[in-house]
Amino acid sequence: MPDSERVSVQTYVTPTQRRRWREEADEFDMSNAEYVRTMVQAGRRSFELTTESDATDGDISDPTPGVDGLKERVLEVLREDGTADWDRLLAGVTDDIEDRLEETLDDLQATGRIKYSGRRGGYTVIDDEH
Repeated sequence: MPDSERVSVQTYVTPTQRRRWREEADEFDMSNAEYVRTMVQAGRRSFELTTESDATDGDISDPTPGVDGLKERVLEVLREDGTADWDRLLAGVTDDIEDRLEETLDDLQATGRIKYSGRRGGYTVIDDEH
């Protein structure tokens, strides 16, 4: 695969970590995807971007949701609510899917891969070369 092609990479982080990354991306005037790519590359090169926020407050050792995170998130919802039915638990473990979908659609539109078509009533692929 040529280096000019792009593929999606997905990871799971805590809500606190995601919020912090979004704040830092805003400080650098970057999209969330651009920020994560930049920080991964910076880490691989052993240098970091300078910012006002402190990135060393424990995020690296946070458990990774999605590996054992579903159990932890279910327990978190139950601890918060005391009792939760199926619908509440489902909402509690999928609460970030709308944010992730919106972010993904924004990124795909920004890179010219998709567009919103009012005529078709939804999104459509405009670049199938990737």
